[in-house]
Amino acid sequence: MNHTYPKTEKLKRKKYIDLLFSEGRTVTKYPLRLVYVPVKDLEVPLQMGVSVSKRYFKKAVDRNYFKRVLRECYRLKKELLLNDLKEPYVMMFFYQTKERLPYQEIETKTQQLFEKFVATIQKTP
Repeated sequence: MNHTYPKTEKLKRKKYIDLLFSEGRTVTKYPLRLVYVPVKDLEVPLQMGVSVSKRYFKKAVDRNYFKRVLRECYRLKKELLLNDLKEPYVMMFFYQTKERLPYQEIETKTQQLFEKFVATIQKTP
């Protein structure tokens, strides 16, 4: 598997971000949350964005650190998602706690979250 996070997989379009927050569904595995919505007119199978709230980390340095960690976890674990997708999805990946969890724990939670997401989309018709 190609463990990259190319520009085409980065969520940038305002249209898709607005769609996520208006119609998106959620899967949670504390402290991570994944908001997703299927999109028909997407060229790639998956677009992902990451976010860390200013409410939890006031300093940009801390927010940027956790965004880097989330992107890295996604990059390494995205094969779990890509193997089971039947249609293109747009997703936003959130870190939602004040706790400063170690990288290993975040990576484990990411894998559990992605497995939970795959189980959720396989259940829904």
